[in-house]
Amino acid sequence: MFTPVHTRAAAAYKRVAAETGVQTADPHQLVVLLFDALLNTLQRARGALTQGDAAAKGAAIGKAVRILDEGLKAGLNMQEGGELAQNLRGIYEYSILRLTQANLRNDRLALDEVLALIEPVAQSWQQIKGPGPAYLQPVAAA
Repeated sequence: MFTPVHTRAAAAYKRVAAETGVQTADPHQLVVLLFDALLNTLQRARGALTQGDAAAKGAAIGKAVRILDEGLKAGLNMQEGGELAQNLRGIYEYSILRLTQANLRNDRLALDEVLALIEPVAQSWQQIKGPGPAYLQPVAAA
């Protein structure tokens, strides 16, 4: 019924650490954080699907779709990114479609397909040191 104090404190510390990390991150680090969150969320969705926990699966897939759509895809600089930005947008849109299908059909293969598409992109992004080329930077909010 009640959450122990140490559990609430740990959760609050984790939340503050995440918020601080986001507030102090440069654009490159923000994208790395988005990929990390996406991969963790996809792993949670996979676990929930395996356990038959429909609510947790749906919540995790919903969060993954939001990260893809509102974070990674929305942050693409289509004016300067050229073919690379177009290709990444295609990967993100296809991943959103497959995640929606995975959720509706309890399709583990669709979920695994998205992981197989996203993991190499995330690893490549992590290997970029510094902010990277200007055309890879997210568009600044207006």
